[in-house]
Amino acid sequence: MKENVTVSLPEKISSDLKRIAKEEGLPKSQIVRNALQDYIFIKKFRALRSKMVARAQALGVFTDEDVFERIS
Repeated sequence: MKENVTVSLPEKISSDLKRIAKEEGLPKSQIVRNALQDYIFIKKFRALRSKMVARAQALGVFTDEDVFERIS
């Protein structure tokens, strides 16, 4: 199911969006969907990473090097 959303953009973002849409040969709506998907992915990734860092610190793992030392 699709849902329409209306978004107000500042002039600079709107003109950049139009230019990119023309360069990419994509509808503006597709570019906005792609950008929103990326944003949501990053938010979820950062939330997961934050949980994992807390768990790692509880185990005494603080850096990437600590991780590699533990598995070597």
